[in-house]
Amino acid sequence: MNNDRSPLLETLKQCADRSHVPFYAPGHKRGAGIPGELADWWGRSIFGADLPELPELDDLAAPSGVIREAQDLAAETFGADRTWFLINGSTAGIIAAIVATCNPGDKIIVPRNVHKSAISGLILSGAMPVFIPPEYDRPWDMALGLSPSAVAAALAAHPDAKAVMLVSPTYHGVCSDLDGIARIAHSRGIPVLVDEAHGPHFGFHPHLPPSALRSGADLAVQSTHKVLGAMTQASMMHLRGDRIAGDRLHRALQLVQTTSPSYLLLASLDAARRQMATQGEGLMQQTLQLAREARTRIAAIPGLSVWEMPTEDTAGCFALDPTRMTVKVTGLGISGYDADEILHEELGVTAELALPAHLTFILSLGNTATDIDRLVDGLTVLSDRYFPSATTAPHPFPITHDPLPPTRLSPRDAFFAPTETVPIAESIDRTSAELICPYPPGIPILMPGEEITPGAIDRLCAILHSGGHLSGCSDPQLETIQVIRNR
Repeated sequence: MNNDRSPLLETLKQCADRSHVPFYAPGHKRGAGIPGELADWWGRSIFGADLPELPELDDLAAPSGVIREAQDLAAETFGADRTWFLINGSTAGIIAAIVATCNPGDKIIVPRNVHKSAISGLILSGAMPVFIPPEYDRPWDMALGLSPSAVAAALAAHPDAKAVMLVSPTYHGVCSDLDGIARIAHSRGIPVLVDEAHGPHFGFHPHLPPSALRSGADLAVQSTHKVLGAMTQASMMHLRGDRIAGDRLHRALQLVQTTSPSYLLLASLDAARRQMATQGEGLMQQTLQLAREARTRIAAIPGLSVWEMPTEDTAGCFALDPTRMTVKVTGLGISGYDADEILHEELGVTAELALPAHLTFILSLGNTATDIDRLVDGLTVLSDRYFPSATTAPHPFPITHDPLPPTRLSPRDAFFAPTETVPIAESIDRTSAELICPYPPGIPILMPGEEITPGAIDRLCAILHSGGHLSGCSDPQLETIQVIRNR
């Protein structure tokens, strides 16, 4: 196929440039009725391309023209048999993947550090999760990936499981041994689904980890917008092999994709695919060089350390994305939330993720040498301000890594069960009706159907009091919580 083409982008431009009278949605009529403040800021030309499903632009729900051609080009570029464009983010793909592989009551092997979108998939599908705790780096208070042995043990205990879902890479760039896990799952005829939201750049340079599909996964969902050149909310879902029915996957996707897709988002996926197909290795080479420089310079700043791939074999850490940097700041005597606030509000440097002990920074093809200089300068200011007086390096609050709480109800049953609101102190040992997580990264600490433990409440309260943001709370102050009503 001709990777130099961007068929959807090209056709959208032709439609936007064609003179015609629009008697169709959207109501701004190619920008003529757009609010003045938007036109002044963004210009009117962008709205000329904000078009609906005109005949030339194909139908995302049943593509047979330029969308189909663009998706076929993406499949070739990313090593898939079939690719779907997602304009409801990777969330749509993850939900569809679970719905397509699990019937109500079916078991699915899932890491406990899965994204909240997977819980939505469990609720909609009615599947029952078999949670596996990820490996854990205690000094860094950081979840890693899953080991093949952990997956093998879970499948041995639950031979009726219908699928295995993994998160690889994690938010911190940690990759599981997908090849080893896939061989174990495939020996039982079970498909492997990978939340690869943070890894769409994998496979475009020999110094990056291999992509999930090239490591044996049957399905991978990638957030093209997170590290490549697509617009926010634009993602892709890739399928390889025949362990998952493509037609059922397509039907499942129609449940969670909008029927009014943004062609601006779709065209950005087409353009991002072309960019990587024609320039990917060179762009990744530049990004990797910046990442190496940043790691070296930041590691030399007093009071800071950068998480690196362990030199010895570590379960759950098969590879590390070198473009993802996690910087520990507790050596300065401050929390990651404190450091993030100062960097963002005072120094003009904004991290992707702040957690109690560290900050995580995404380096991508859009970063420059000047960006690295400002990052290093900002972290140096933090060190100069706090390190001289940081005689000890306490963690902002005690690190706990509790066992997995018991699952009393499936997420779906818990979602539809009668609930009541109780004071947070009275919620211990009750069954949670809420999905509560720090956001980002969107990894639940409490989820519907699980027993509420003291450790979970302590961690949520500590995150909130340390300046973190919690998503999903019915009570933003976490003074009360919704639980399943006792029968």
